[in-house]
Amino acid sequence: MAAGGSRGLLRLWLLAAAAGLAAGRAPSCHEVRTAFQLRQIGPLKLVPDVPTAEADLQICQDRAPTCCTKKMEESYQAAVRRERTQSIQALNFELKYMIVGHTTAFQEAFESFLRLAENRTRSLFETAYRPMAKEAAEPVKELFTDISLYILGADTTVENAVLRFFDSLFPLVYSRLINPGITDLSEDYTECLRLTRQDINPFGHYSKNMVTELSKSLWASRMLSQALSLGTEVINTTEHAALTKECSRALVRMQYCPHCQGLTLIRPCVGYCLNVMRGCLASVSELDMQWREYISTLEYLTNEMAASHDLEMALMGIWNSINEAILHAQLNGPQLSATVDKVCGQPKQQEGNLSSGHIVPLKEAAEAQTLVLAHASLNNKRREFINYMKRSRTFYASIAERLCDGDLVMRDSSTCWNGEDVVESYTSRVVSSGLKAQINNPELKVRGLDPLISTLIDKLQNFNQLDAEKAKLKLERWASRDAGSGGGRSEELETSGDCDDEDGCQGSGDRIHTADILKDKKTHPENRNEPKPTVRKIVTTTTASTVKSSSKHSVTGNGSSAALSSSLVILTALAVLWPCPP
Repeated sequence: MAAGGSRGLLRLWLLAAAAGLAAGRAPSCHEVRTAFQLRQIGPLKLVPDVPTAEADLQICQDRAPTCCTKKMEESYQAAVRRERTQSIQALNFELKYMIVGHTTAFQEAFESFLRLAENRTRSLFETAYRPMAKEAAEPVKELFTDISLYILGADTTVENAVLRFFDSLFPLVYSRLINPGITDLSEDYTECLRLTRQDINPFGHYSKNMVTELSKSLWASRMLSQALSLGTEVINTTEHAALTKECSRALVRMQYCPHCQGLTLIRPCVGYCLNVMRGCLASVSELDMQWREYISTLEYLTNEMAASHDLEMALMGIWNSINEAILHAQLNGPQLSATVDKVCGQPKQQEGNLSSGHIVPLKEAAEAQTLVLAHASLNNKRREFINYMKRSRTFYASIAERLCDGDLVMRDSSTCWNGEDVVESYTSRVVSSGLKAQINNPELKVRGLDPLISTLIDKLQNFNQLDAEKAKLKLERWASRDAGSGGGRSEELETSGDCDDEDGCQGSGDRIHTADILKDKKTHPENRNEPKPTVRKIVTTTTASTVKSSSKHSVTGNGSSAALSSSLVILTALAVLWPCPP
């Protein structure tokens, strides 16, 4: 009753004030001064004590005498620009909070997984391959640094990172494990080993498997990282989009011209407000279609990461891929040695094999618990994030309606401001949202699309149409390859033209032979091009084989692509370090 009575009294007061104005009575400037001060629109000295016959008003020109001056109009224009930014920021707050929050959570989880994966890989060398552990530390660090840069959007590829790592790893495996008596590991000999790796493929299909498995998950993660950055850019740009002159004048007429007549409590009619806001936000509303597509792309990428292409699983499997690759090289030690001797010559040797010392098992329990907790936390955030984002599909289509909601307009009163007078209803046509509809807007002229918004639309369109569709096709292609691989057999990767730069790998070309590279290197020392094989599909299965090597080295290998337990590491280390009897 009290609320209804207050609204009734307000309606009567407004009608009386409007009637007084219609009868030619001068307005009171006291309420205008009070509102000017409370809203911190400008210096109070700008407001006259009594109405004046101001002749140079540019916006609120309808009646005289008036409580407004030209200086006040300028202050009102600054106020509506400030208020409009604040209003959009308030609308954006929750959306921005979700995107920025998920970006932070994604980065923290990614960094956590990366640290765990790097630590586990270091532990592999420190326990199973101690003779080369110290020298392998730098290539391992570079590998994970390259992976981090790739996900964060650097101009690099997964294939470059992985093959660069194996290029650096082969000289160590060859001189510390296959032929541990080598004493002359000169720069030239090391470089020859690096280049030979490209031809003889000492690590078998495991290096290519690693490229493919990481490309699937890391590429989706890279896409999501770019999507989150783009979403933040959209929000920041729309918050600070400049007001046109026509929009600024229309907002002043809607919100502050009533003050000039002493009507500080009147509010715009709903239809009037919608016309003004839809005109002012015509460019922003053009984001609607691409924003909807963006949300769909975001949902797709998030689901893919949470399904079979988990970032954490790919990173945590790196150590095992490296272990399998090293075992493969050791098991083929005699053949590798024969080929290397022909290409690089025979280095100096010392009698006896180097010992790796005491074997320390990997401490995986704490890491596993950390991984489980991080995985569960990230999945919960993913679900919360994407559910909210799905509800924001119509955000830019309905932004004008949201701004006209609440206290800005008169919804519970039969009187409102129509831009010229206090009326009982707004009778002009109410246009729909969107740039094309504004041609019929009775309240302001909209001249064209804001260049900044146009750039945003192009970025969203490129992301949605190019990247998302390519991602979907690639992931479907990878899935079809996995499905058609056969019952658990290990297959050599085939070279094909299917894998491209967006996969995180590069186009294939003619094989470059080591001898040719070494010859070219003498002519052009800076030229260190390497072949860029493309990849097709992999199936990782358990490998168990025993090979008697030449007098240079003997090794028994046993590795499993699925096992992550410390017992496997101990068995692997024993196999590597315990020579077979002659």
